[in-house]
Amino acid sequence: MTALVTLGEAMAVLAAERPGPLAPGSSLRLGFAGAEATVAIGVSRLGHAASWTGRVGADSAGTMILDGLRGESVDVTRARVDDAAPTGLMLRERRTPDHTRVSYYRRGLAGSRLTPADVDPELVSRARVLHVTGITPALGDGPRAAVRRAVDLARAAGVTVSLDLNYRARLWTREEAAAELTHLVTRADIVFAGPEEASLVVPDAEPATMARTLLDLGPREAVLKLGARGAVAVTRSGRAVQDIVPVTAVDPIGAGDAFVAGYLAGLLDDAPLPSRLLLAATCGAFAVAVSGDWEGLPRRCELDLLHGADVTR
Repeated sequence: MTALVTLGEAMAVLAAERPGPLAPGSSLRLGFAGAEATVAIGVSRLGHAASWTGRVGADSAGTMILDGLRGESVDVTRARVDDAAPTGLMLRERRTPDHTRVSYYRRGLAGSRLTPADVDPELVSRARVLHVTGITPALGDGPRAAVRRAVDLARAAGVTVSLDLNYRARLWTREEAAAELTHLVTRADIVFAGPEEASLVVPDAEPATMARTLLDLGPREAVLKLGARGAVAVTRSGRAVQDIVPVTAVDPIGAGDAFVAGYLAGLLDDAPLPSRLLLAATCGAFAVAVSGDWEGLPRRCELDLLHGADVTR
């Protein structure tokens, strides 16, 4: 049985290695990224079987993505190679040491062509957790229907549904996002959000209050990611608060997805709420300490590194 099933978009990434405007001769690092793919890698590195469903193009970038996921022991047997559209691209510019600008080239490309037919009912129904985000339904009617199909299958089978709101303003308006994300929240068991994202669905308030209001819509757990202020999780039986795990930050991209991966791995470990939050914060710290979306995600044997001596001999 696959512990975690997820679906969504994965893209090739060209990331500037040094601060400054992009110009002829700029040094770029090639990789890949995708919120759901990052969660799958994070859960896999922590010892749980994970599967990713999505579409890539019949090109070198698509091959790189699928090979990379396979190399992280993520099952991609349900992923499709789309002969009619190329793989999407993300261009990441470090305009200053403290500010990153990201440009996406995805409209009409492979990742946005996901459909309900790409969702494997047996795979979803046999999972322990289905994880979806607010990015995929923003890509178009097909991806939106695919997410709804996966959620319906999971609920019918008693599979835990995890939702990260992951609002992307460039993909849809707040009004469009609010309508769809509210629907998904009512169908989810666990909801992750930052305060600004949560305000799409519930009134703006203190984080713990927003989390409790999210529970009124149906989920059994709501986790508010607060960046440098840590996180708070509320369930129907209590709540827990987690500070950040101190680390020297190199690249903030991917921290939220790493946090989700750690939390869901803790859930799959059957760990109590405070332990899930600590694992989530630890994974987030590992992620920001390394350049890239998922490259810094920890393996189980590395989790104590951030709490021990500076040098391991």
